[in-house]
Amino acid sequence: MRLAFLIPPMMLLAACGSDEKANDATEVSINAGDEHGGVQIKAGKDGGNIKIGGEGASIDIDIPDFVDLDIESDFDIDGVKLYPGSKVTTVDVDANEKNGAGKATVKLGFTSPAASTKAADWMAGEFAKKGVKVTRTGDTLAGKDKDGADFRINFAPDGANAKGEVVITKT
Repeated sequence: MRLAFLIPPMMLLAACGSDEKANDATEVSINAGDEHGGVQIKAGKDGGNIKIGGEGASIDIDIPDFVDLDIESDFDIDGVKLYPGSKVTTVDVDANEKNGAGKATVKLGFTSPAASTKAADWMAGEFAKKGVKVTRTGDTLAGKDKDGADFRINFAPDGANAKGEVVITKT
């Protein structure tokens, strides 16, 4: 595994803005590295920090504003997006390599403007349209994407709406 997959999340962080309310900001956490160094990024409504270091060099940058990400429009698993109108609330990336073996886990917290069963039904239908096999247990969908990463999408009631988490793991 190479750390090149971190470039898209880092580019997203570079697209910071302040035209939304700070309370609506997505909380982002990225931790990646190998035995030679790594990257740590933490950002959200109150700003954050980027640390890059390894083998004799390091960078430590404070991020002064909240991060305004439009990850909902960019996120998909094999062409399947979150239920329409969903909002990503947290992004947590943990990717590390040691002695040539790597593992990456991406977690996305989200809210959906539909009941958990309705949102799970919709996403299961979208996966079926794309030919992606998923298994369903209650309001949890699980499968493997075309690149071999395992994924799980958990939906839970949040009043009349749903909240949930997407977990993608690649070894």
